[in-house]
Amino acid sequence: MIHRATPRPTEPHRPISHGSATTRAGAASSGSGARRRIAAAVGAAALAALLAAGCGGPGAPVSFDAPSPSAGAPSGSPGTGKRQQRVSLSERLTQLPTGPRAEFREESRLADGTTIGVTTYTGPKSGFTGQVWVWAPKQYFDPKYANSGFPVLIALPGSYGYPRNYWIGAGLGLQRSIARWSQEGKGLPFIVVMPVLNPNKKHYYDGSDIPDQPRMGTWMTEDVPDLVRANFRTFKTRDGWAFMGSSSGGFVALKSVLQYPEKFKAVIASGPDIVPDSPLWEGYEDEREANNPERLAPQLIANGGPDVYLAFQVGSKEHGTLQKVQNFIDNFGKGPVKTRLQIIQGGDHNARTYIEGMNEGTMKWISDVLQPPIPAS
Repeated sequence: MIHRATPRPTEPHRPISHGSATTRAGAASSGSGARRRIAAAVGAAALAALLAAGCGGPGAPVSFDAPSPSAGAPSGSPGTGKRQQRVSLSERLTQLPTGPRAEFREESRLADGTTIGVTTYTGPKSGFTGQVWVWAPKQYFDPKYANSGFPVLIALPGSYGYPRNYWIGAGLGLQRSIARWSQEGKGLPFIVVMPVLNPNKKHYYDGSDIPDQPRMGTWMTEDVPDLVRANFRTFKTRDGWAFMGSSSGGFVALKSVLQYPEKFKAVIASGPDIVPDSPLWEGYEDEREANNPERLAPQLIANGGPDVYLAFQVGSKEHGTLQKVQNFIDNFGKGPVKTRLQIIQGGDHNARTYIEGMNEGTMKWISDVLQPPIPAS
């Protein structure tokens, strides 16, 4: 069941159940052709490049360097106007890896040969050191996309989100689902980035720079994106950047997009908290309010944009959360704040439930407002 609203958030933080988790409304029409091309199967050359990008087993070094940008460059001189136009678009939008390169180790490998890599990263701006897991879809290794950036989805877990990010778990199937959706035209082939959410299990930090605490807001919205730009072909503008998250991670994802709409364009917030409620905010009410979506959304509306796309997902059994999300949408879903609510029938506060909602239309909705990779022609 889909509820759409334009013109009403305090959800207690709680651990999210995920089973055995080891385991665009203003879209440019030019993107549809690119998405159809993306939906084609990747050829043998792409698979060979993918397999060459990292082999071995868990803990083995893995590289996301292949193919080099020159590999997919159109051959010959000047060429047709169409080809030149497409190359020009790619060059204009794409940010090639800036370096320095991080050292990734293999966390796990999917059946299609793609790899989830992990690195331990010290954020130059936050000073925080934590693990970041990254997965690139097989289209990323196809030579016809070698000169193109790829959209980035920063995926955040619920609960304390430490020491692991449960979206890496094979049992949840997030990466497998994104790979399938990109083939079926239900979503883009995102680079999926999965950082730790908090610095420890003692407290939750609301993905914010709480005074006298680790700077988790800077970590999440500056350091982690900088790590991705250093190592992957991305897009220069916010059209290539989105968040997703569940429960407390859904709050951080929602808050980050509303706080920095010049950097991030869209979010999938599943079963989210709506207001910051870490106990560490005590004595810092002004700082807390500066991180409150109920204050950030009206500021964005008063400023006239830029447009942000907030896709909410709630299981039909999450009665308290559903009411708080609906209240937020009723109050703030207007002007530049574009909203969509997916009610997942029979769904609980559960990561598997939220993947089901993404399949039912949420992923397609945010993909339609983001920049797809641009194939050579």
